[in-house]
Amino acid sequence: MTNTKGLFITVEGVEGVGKSTNIETIKSFLTAKDVEFILTREPGGTLIAEEIRGILLSLHEEKLTEMSELLLVFAARAQHLADIIKPALLSGKWVICDRFTDATYAYQGGGRGLSKTVISELEVMVQNDLRPDLTVILDLDPKIGMERAANRGSLDRIEQEHLEFFNKVRAVYLEIARSEPKRCVVIDASLPIGAVQENLRAILQSKLAEYFDQL
Repeated sequence: MTNTKGLFITVEGVEGVGKSTNIETIKSFLTAKDVEFILTREPGGTLIAEEIRGILLSLHEEKLTEMSELLLVFAARAQHLADIIKPALLSGKWVICDRFTDATYAYQGGGRGLSKTVISELEVMVQNDLRPDLTVILDLDPKIGMERAANRGSLDRIEQEHLEFFNKVRAVYLEIARSEPKRCVVIDASLPIGAVQENLRAILQSKLAEYFDQL
């Protein structure tokens, strides 16, 4: 099923919320509906952006400053948009992205305490008017999320932050959801996985119907 306009869906949440599992649910749903799509992630998605991801997530002898971190995130995003996201959307494909700019507001804005105004200025500079059509925020108590993340194996540089950092991240995600209810949907990720997936499929079905009504 191809159309002239692609839909941009992002999946957000703190560590351990089950983004990978739920992205697989989205993948299965869209495949069954014969919707053309690509899966991608941030930071990353292209060779250059993946190299930047490595810098962002690896531990270094030299401390990565908060502003350096923010600029690297947007540098990776600029490459990702130019090489992957925009071409896919223009070709009519749906784009499913594991994190996007809401994560920057949450992690670098909430967690790091960087200026929301500065992030917004970079957002406009890099993205122009491009924003997700639907953002699924998987919500979970960060304490539970970090326990899940620890059980997966070794933690990266961001995952090693203290609990209060992730409490701030979660608070910003929920603030974004309250301020943009038409774009953002919050799903309780503490529910059994079957219930989470059922909620997610219902949201996708509604968005699919809305999408084709507007064509």
